[in-house]
Amino acid sequence: MKGNNSVKRLAKPEVVVITGASAGLGRVTARAFAREGAYVGLLARGRDGLEGARRDVEGLGGRALALPTDVADAEQVERAAEVIEREFGPIDVWINNAMVSVFSPVKEMKPEEYRRVTEVTYLGVVYGTLAALKRMLPRDRGVIVQVGSALAYRGIPLQSAYCAAKHAIQGFVDSLRCELLHDKSNVRVTMVQLPAMNTPQFSRIKSRLPRKPQPVPPIYQPEVGAEAILFAAHNDRREMYVGYPTVEAIVGDKIASGFADKYLAKNGYDSQQTDELVEPDRRDNLWEPVPGDRGAHGEFDDRASATSPQLWANVNRNWLAIAGAGLAGLAAGLFFRRDDKPTARRG
Repeated sequence: MKGNNSVKRLAKPEVVVITGASAGLGRVTARAFAREGAYVGLLARGRDGLEGARRDVEGLGGRALALPTDVADAEQVERAAEVIEREFGPIDVWINNAMVSVFSPVKEMKPEEYRRVTEVTYLGVVYGTLAALKRMLPRDRGVIVQVGSALAYRGIPLQSAYCAAKHAIQGFVDSLRCELLHDKSNVRVTMVQLPAMNTPQFSRIKSRLPRKPQPVPPIYQPEVGAEAILFAAHNDRREMYVGYPTVEAIVGDKIASGFADKYLAKNGYDSQQTDELVEPDRRDNLWEPVPGDRGAHGEFDDRASATSPQLWANVNRNWLAIAGAGLAGLAAGLFFRRDDKPTARRG
C-alpha cells in the first residue's frame, strides 16, 4: 500500500542571527522572525535585555539562544556563530544591527570615543559579515542584512562618529556585493536604510548635549524597521530605503548637498534634543551595557508612527507597477475607442 503523498513535510526552521538583539530594533526584529517560527541567535552585551529577547522569541513560537557578545571583538562574534550552528544548524540569515553612538560636537569628542563607535558600529558589521561568509560561502546560500540609516549617505551634526561608521558600512557593502557577483555566488547581501526610530538608545546613548537626546522627527516605531528587515531577508533587493524622510535625505543630499549643510547647521541641533534637561547622574552604554531590560520602544510612543506608506509602496512596487500599467492600458483603450468613433455626416 502506498503512503499518503498528500502529507507535506514540515520545512526546516530558518536560522537567524541578530546582533544588537537585546533592545530596540534588534528586539522587534527577533520577534518578527519568531512569528515565522525561526530559530534565532541573539547577540548583545546586556544580559538582562538578552534574556527578555529570548523570552519574547520563545513566547511567539520560535527558539532562541541568548549569547552575551561584544561585536567589537571578532573572536567573540566567531564563537557565537559556532555555538549557533552547533545548536541550531546552518545559519540562513545574519542581521548586523548592533550600534553605539555619541552625541557631541566634533571639537569635544575624544579619540577613544571615535575608536569605540567605529569598532562597534562599523567593525562589528565587518566581523559579523566575516563570520557569516565563512559559513555561507561553502554552502553557496544565505543572506546578510546590514542595518543602515539615511545617515549612511547624509551626515548630520552632533553624531559624526556614528555617521562616519554608517558611511563606512555603505562602502563595505558595495565592495562585497561586487565581489559576490564576480564570484557568481548565491550568497546575498542587502542594506536597509532606516529613518529615525523610537528605540531605548536615546535614553542610554553617551551625550554631551545640555538637553535629552531624541531621534530627528518624524519618528517611526521600530516595528516599521523590523518589517523592512524581514522583507529584505526574503526578497532579492539590492538596497531598501524605508520611510519618506530617508528618501528625502538621501535623494535631497545628491541634488542639493550645500542646501542640506545650511539647513542642518540651523536646525540639526534643536531637532536632536527634547526640551528636558539631561539628568546629572545619567548613565550611558558606550563602554558597558546599562543594567536592566529596556525592551523595544523608547520614550516617544506618542510621537512615533507605526506605519509607513512609503514602505508599503516599496514592498508592493511590483503589484503597483502592474496595476499602473493596467490602468494606463485601460485609459489608452478608452481614448482610442473614442477616437475611432465615426463622425456624423452633416446633411
